[in-house]
Amino acid sequence: MPGVMLRAIGGLPCTLGCVYQPRVHTGLNIEIRTADPSEPGVRSLIDALDAYQLSLYPAESNHLDPPEALAGANVVFLCACSEDTVVACGAAKLQLQPERYAEIKRMYVAPGFRGRGLSQRLLDALESQVRARDVQIVRLETGIHQSEALGLYAAMGYSRRGPFGAYREDPLSVFMEKHLA
Repeated sequence: MPGVMLRAIGGLPCTLGCVYQPRVHTGLNIEIRTADPSEPGVRSLIDALDAYQLSLYPAESNHLDPPEALAGANVVFLCACSEDTVVACGAAKLQLQPERYAEIKRMYVAPGFRGRGLSQRLLDALESQVRARDVQIVRLETGIHQSEALGLYAAMGYSRRGPFGAYREDPLSVFMEKHLA
């Protein structure tokens, strides 16, 4: 997209003092980097995601890993920062036994930054990190009321499948999977 530039993942935590602020930007310089989900700016973005999810689905249909669960050695957590503002986040939670796959969790782009291809770039970065860890299957659970997310995942090669891991059938959930090349 014009005006959106992503730099390579630097492997450094997002320690810019990033603060989540839902505002609209036109010219963007976006950097995707690893992050600690307990950082204040990242935590604010996760809180916004929680509020959004809870407005769409009842508690029993929300599968919200807390930030602490996203800080483990088996998780790749990335954020996208525009200047000093965290504008997007996502995680890949590695499951190595009994099956070997990664689960995409906590994908969210702040409303003022949507429609610029940022979610696709963030998902590409997560998939690259998963591939680098020799994991070839990526799975996710999303909701039926998130048409933009469903469209993104389908466009990026994810196909529907049944529940996996600890998930059970839920009429409000959509389960998807992609085999990485």
